[in-house]
Order: sequence, then structure tokens, then C-alpha cells
Amino acid sequence: MANPYSQEEWQLRLELAACYRLVAHYRMSDLISTHISVRVPGPEHHFLINPYGLFFEEITASNLVKIDLYGAKVEDSPFPVNPAGFVIHSAIHRARDNAQCVLHTHTKAGCAVAAQECGLLPVNQISMEFYGRVAYHEYEGIALNFSEQQRLVADLGDKSVMILRNHGLLSVGDSVSQAFLRMYYLEKACEIQIAAQAGGALQFPSDEVCRRTEQQFNEPGKDVAEGELSDPDANRMAWAALLRLVERIAPDFKQ
Repeated sequence: MANPYSQEEWQLRLELAACYRLVAHYRMSDLISTHISVRVPGPEHHFLINPYGLFFEEITASNLVKIDLYGAKVEDSPFPVNPAGFVIHSAIHRARDNAQCVLHTHTKAGCAVAAQECGLLPVNQISMEFYGRVAYHEYEGIALNFSEQQRLVADLGDKSVMILRNHGLLSVGDSVSQAFLRMYYLEKACEIQIAAQAGGALQFPSDEVCRRTEQQFNEPGKDVAEGELSDPDANRMAWAALLRLVERIAPDFKQ
């Protein structure tokens, strides 16, 4: 049977399916809950999301569901859509042109930090990627109410990651790879924080060092001093390596 999708959409489907498999591989999934969505090019504001009821390890390029901003399916699919998925994701896709991909998790470490008044702390180099770049949204119950969308979007602002208080983590990106890598390192930062807090008193770098490290992560090559190096290709090479991993462990994601 001929592929019914444009080349551009099929490529997005492959990347999104690979992302679901990676989230499962790195144990960031929550049974059939949580979502990763990507916007499909075009004026319609359609986006792809997981078929509700499948584990992330079952998701393929062809069984992703295309929906509109109100959660209605725009193509035939035997699968339903989780209402809480499009309430959160559609709000961000609508409000942010650079939020092409939105990724949400309920991990143990992420939920633990989301329950802490202090939020994410600069306790390790990994967490400093997000120094001054984390948004916070207060818990309002399961995200089923459209009225929450305005508050969610306002709290996110122009930030790239959000901690949903007493709930979980969220990342956005202008590509699937960017959203995944942000979530991977946000999750690792949360894991390190919980482990460090269990070990006693914490030591923090200066604000100046934290800000400089954040810039090194997010604006590599900017204000590089003589004798200093930068690594602008790290994320591109990491994503390429991750796709090779998916090819080895879950080649059926392409179906």
C-alpha cells in the first residue's frame, strides 16, 4: 500500500515514533499516560500524538493519531485520544510558534522535584543548562479543563522547560530532537538533585558561574574567550546516535 503521507509529514512521524521509543527505553514513560506531540506543517494547526491505550514501545510512525487543537481526529484511526493530552499540548502548540514538539513526563525524579518548594536547583553541571530557564505551573488537578490553558501558557512564557508542580515535567522544542534532549537532561538533573539531597548539605556554584554555564549550553560559541573551546555540534551528534540506538533496539518504529 502506498504511503498516504507527504514526505515531510512521514519524516516527522518517524522522528516522533523514535522519540516515543527512546522515552520508553530510558524509563520515562508512565504506562499509557503522558504524551509527546509534534505539529504538522500547514495552516490547520494539526498535530500528531500517541494513540491512547498503547504503551510507548508499541507506537509506530503509522499509528500516530493526527488531531486538531480541540482534540478531534482529522484522519481515520481506530485509537482514541487522551483528553488530558490535547488540553496541555494544544495550548502550547497554539501559543508558541517555536513549540513544534511538546514532551510531557511523570517520572519518579521529575515528580519528586515537582513536589519540592525549591524547584530545580543548580547542584550539578547538567542542571545548569536550565539555570533561569525553568517555568513553573501550579497544580490544578488532572488537566481536563480548557480554562487552565491560559494559565499554563502564561506560566510557560518563553521558557523551554516547565515543572508542573505536584505533577511532572514538560519540555518544548523547535524539533523532536530538541524537545527530547531537553527532557533527557532535565530528567537527569532531577535525578542528581534527589540523590544529592539525600547525601547532606548542598554546595552551589556562584550565580556568575551558573549563568556562564547556561550560556555555554544554550549559546555555544557566544562570547568565547581566547583559549576557550565550544561544542556547537553536540546535540546534533547525540540525536544521530540516539536514532542509531532506536534502529538497533526497536526497528519496527518505522512501520
